[in-house]
Formats: sequence, structure tokens, C-alpha cells
Amino acid sequence: MGPGCRGHGPGRPRGAGPAWHTLAAVRCPNPPQELSRADFVSELDALTAVYAAAMRPDPGQLPGRRSIMEQHAGYRGFRALAVTADAVGQADGPGRRGRLWRPGKPGKPDQIVGFSYGFSGADGQWWHDVVAAALTARTGAAAAAAWLTDSLEIAEVHVHPDFHSRGIGRSLVLGLAAGRQERTAVLSTQDAESAARRLYRGLGFADLLTGYSFPGSAVPYAVMGAALPLRPTGVTETASSWRA
Repeated sequence: MGPGCRGHGPGRPRGAGPAWHTLAAVRCPNPPQELSRADFVSELDALTAVYAAAMRPDPGQLPGRRSIMEQHAGYRGFRALAVTADAVGQADGPGRRGRLWRPGKPGKPDQIVGFSYGFSGADGQWWHDVVAAALTARTGAAAAAAWLTDSLEIAEVHVHPDFHSRGIGRSLVLGLAAGRQERTAVLSTQDAESAARRLYRGLGFADLLTGYSFPGSAVPYAVMGAALPLRPTGVTETASSWRA
């Protein structure tokens, strides 16, 4: 557990924030496009290829990951975004669909170079249930419920390594969370001082659990949460320092 997070639940700011494409434009020249459920499922090969390039998992794990992603597309409140590159490494914006989301060499026109998706968390979902149990054990049932009862679960955010440091990951998270009706957003990331961890902190996420290993894995993860709408700060904060 991160310092100072015992007993703290999320604040309760409500109401839609700025449009996601406006927030994304602050840093990212490659505006994300929203994928329908059908588009998401039809492009799972391309999305899984980005996941593989970003995470470098054992290739034997990829069919299982693809299956999980397909299952997630059926969850309540599902939303997915993708960024595609044109021939010079920029991206197609809204209204320029054409031949989007085809696999190929990074930088090839219409190639997906980053994606994110999430959905409404609910009892019976594997991640939701194991995190609820761990949060309850470490912080108590009330704190766990405050974070998870009405939450957006950000399941995946990945950018191909050739397209890092362009603000793409930031735009994908902001776009995913903008306008949501849930009270909180929650996610997990490897428990290390990584670029991803710094990105999430800069968007207002704070540590809820640290050093946590999911069942069947020895890798330590951090579970992070933020009140919605997101309020990017660019400053590293703990749960107790930014939330009443």
C-alpha cells in the first residue's frame, strides 16, 4: 500500500468535463478515434499486435489475452479508442475513417499504433473481484466500496514503442474517462517508477494498493484510482494529499 492511503475514499465531483478531443489536443497531435464494439472485435489482431509490442509477453499468452479482450467488449459501459498513423507518423482524426486499423509495419498508413479501452466495473468480473478482496483486506470494506462500487475500470492502455513520447497515452486515458458517469476510475500497472506510472499520477491517479500480485502471477502491481472527472495535475500525489 502506498503511504497515507488507509481509510481514504474518492471525492465526489460529478458532471461531464471538457470534451475528450479537446483534452487530447493539449499534447497529442494524433487524436484518438472511438471504436464501436464491432470495430474493436474485428480489429483484435491489430490491437493484440500493439499489446505484444508494448508488453513483450510470452507469445503463448497472446491467444488468451485476445480472448479476454473479446470478452471485455461485451461488458456494460464498454468504450474503446485507437490512434492510427499515416505515412509520416501522424494520425487520422475523427471523420477520416477510410481504411482504418489494418495490421502492418508501424508508421504504415492506417496502422493502429495505440489503443485503450475500459468499462463499468461490476461484481463477477475477475479484476473487480480480486481487487475488491485485496482492498477490503488492506483498507476495509467501506474504502473498497467507495472506490469500486461505481467505477470505470481502465483495462488496457498501450502504445507501440516506436510512437512513445508523443502524448498518445495521455490522450487515450483522457478520452476514455471523459464524460463518464461513474464516480471513480481505477486501473492497475506494474509497481515500478515507469513512464506509465508517472503518466497516471500526472492525470490525478493515486496509489490504492502497492506491491500487489494478482493470483497466478509473481509480478508486483500497483492499483491506482482517481475521482472522475479526471483533473490532470502534472504533479505526483498520494491518496491522502489530494483527496479529502
